[in-house]
Amino acid sequence: MYVCICNAVTDRQIEQAFSDGALTLEDLQRALAVGSQCGNCKSCAKECLASLRQQNRAVAGTVPCFI
Repeated sequence: MYVCICNAVTDRQIEQAFSDGALTLEDLQRALAVGSQCGNCKSCAKECLASLRQQNRAVAGTVPCFI
């Protein structure tokens, strides 16, 4: 789904940016230019990041750690 219409940024691109280390809206703005035009997408982009963080925590909690 498109998150940022102005810059044609999708949720999959945000997911990839997150995987590449983007943790904040500012990181997404640097990587993908999210919210750099009209700004209407900022709240949706933040929600995407929050969801990805939550998914990441859930996965981290179920993966055994072999140290």
